[in-house]
Amino acid sequence: MSARLLAVVLGAALVSGCSELYRWPDRMGARSEPAPEGYYVVKPGDTVYSIAFRNQLDFRDLADWNDIGSDYLIRPGDLVRLSPPPGGSRGSAIRTTPLPAGSPAPPNPPRERLPPPEVTTNIAWQWPTSGAVAKPFGDGAKGIDIGGALGQPVLAAGSGKVVYSGAALKGYGELIIIKHDDVHLSAYGYNRRRLVGEGVTVAAGQPIAELGVGPEQKPVLHFEIRRRGKPVDPSGYLPRQ
Repeated sequence: MSARLLAVVLGAALVSGCSELYRWPDRMGARSEPAPEGYYVVKPGDTVYSIAFRNQLDFRDLADWNDIGSDYLIRPGDLVRLSPPPGGSRGSAIRTTPLPAGSPAPPNPPRERLPPPEVTTNIAWQWPTSGAVAKPFGDGAKGIDIGGALGQPVLAAGSGKVVYSGAALKGYGELIIIKHDDVHLSAYGYNRRRLVGEGVTVAAGQPIAELGVGPEQKPVLHFEIRRRGKPVDPSGYLPRQ
């Protein structure tokens, strides 16, 4: 085994042993054709959370339908089911990365079944930035837009863990998603600059980004709260201004 190949193997082994990483690096030979209806092909930079967010699904359901373990590890090229398997049985994410010639197919490791979600009701929600609501929830809007000054602080609306930090979700620009408990997520879009990465634990009120420009070329923050994957009106959670 060459030194370069050994380094790649050891690097992959290190990643697979870390439960806080949700992604795998891109791999040669990953599926490139379109996904069948009702499925999604994992792309570099995707996480279970970002796929669930994009499709308005509970991340726990998505993991369960695809037999994804509690580490939420997915690989580019995986084919992920976006609805429950027939009969309510558990499915599995289809691995599409080809094996070297002559290699036997590895057995599917047993997956840890995810426990029922624990609902936390004491989230101390707060406004993610200062400014007036420029666009309310509803009429196709999955959150609210808050006007402000370019570059002003964007704050975590509650304590939690950053589960997505990137720009791969179309229509959100530079986006941050925070998991507050097993039921609630909050999302912060149109940022000029992201200040936190995935896996970071943040406190309520902690700066996580700088406010950027929205589709109408005006400084604005797009803010969403998701409950079990579904958008809810943030005004029902945030304190009155």
